[in-house]
Amino acid sequence: MRIIFFGSSHFAVPCLEALIKAKHKVVCVVTQPDKKKGRHLHIASTDVKSTAQAAQLKIFQPENIKSKESIKFLKCLDADIFVIVAYGQILSQEVLDIPKIMPINVHASLLPRYRGAAPINWALINGDKKSGITIIYVTLKTDAGPVFLQKEIEIADNDTSVSLENKLRLLGAQLLIQSLVSINNRDYRLVDQDEEKVVLAPKLKKEVGLIDWNASAVDIYNQIRGVLPWPGAFTTYNKKLLKVFQAEVVKIFPNHKPEAGEVVRADKGGIIVSCGRGFLKINELQLEAGKRMPSKDFVIGHKLCLGQILGKNSCTI
Repeated sequence: MRIIFFGSSHFAVPCLEALIKAKHKVVCVVTQPDKKKGRHLHIASTDVKSTAQAAQLKIFQPENIKSKESIKFLKCLDADIFVIVAYGQILSQEVLDIPKIMPINVHASLLPRYRGAAPINWALINGDKKSGITIIYVTLKTDAGPVFLQKEIEIADNDTSVSLENKLRLLGAQLLIQSLVSINNRDYRLVDQDEEKVVLAPKLKKEVGLIDWNASAVDIYNQIRGVLPWPGAFTTYNKKLLKVFQAEVVKIFPNHKPEAGEVVRADKGGIIVSCGRGFLKINELQLEAGKRMPSKDFVIGHKLCLGQILGKNSCTI
């Protein structure tokens, strides 16, 4: 089968590598255009483009995949299958109708739960205990096509969006190859999604990282691990932005009833903050214009007083 691969992000790389290793006929790799990145605005390629270049595959980087020029180019490739993995542009029905057999997508959730751009993040933020990969037949409605194949995995208590993505990107590659075997053998079955069980996973906004200390310690812990690497969880300390990278829920018994956000411990053992319900120990953090560091080092260099309320002064999002 002749395959056109659509992908851009780090998540998509193992799928492309799996196709190459399995010696599938990848006639073209479609990825996002090169963009300026970083402080010095150097031109950077997508991770998928780098992989495609190493394998000497044909590469196509349209600004608009729905343009007449793009459609004409894709039609000329005479593809049987479109494989779409974290590409970054929405495909029109005219584009989806191009492959002779079907377009399929590798999605990082157990659909219909978490349709959208940030399924891994929202699974963690919401405290889910399992996630997975779903292979779907692509339709015009985002992530709503019938399910081709699905497999779940457990979410570890210490998983972050970074570690969970690494697990799912490898699982996605495995399921993609299984799906292509089924398509080639014509022994697959498509199952419609249950629209009553749909949960959306919209793209993260910066404000999703703002810690509300009135929430429970468990909810804040889930938030911290779910918003990595961006926007990251943050609060304020002395009117400055304070990012929290690592934390854990702890049980302590203070001799008074603290306010939400109150620092109840700040020493070499770490920083413990009272939440709306329970207590959170901050293990790694970074003050605005400072370096990322363990909390024990932060305590040495800053006058963090017991009874101080984090987040009391508003910050600009």
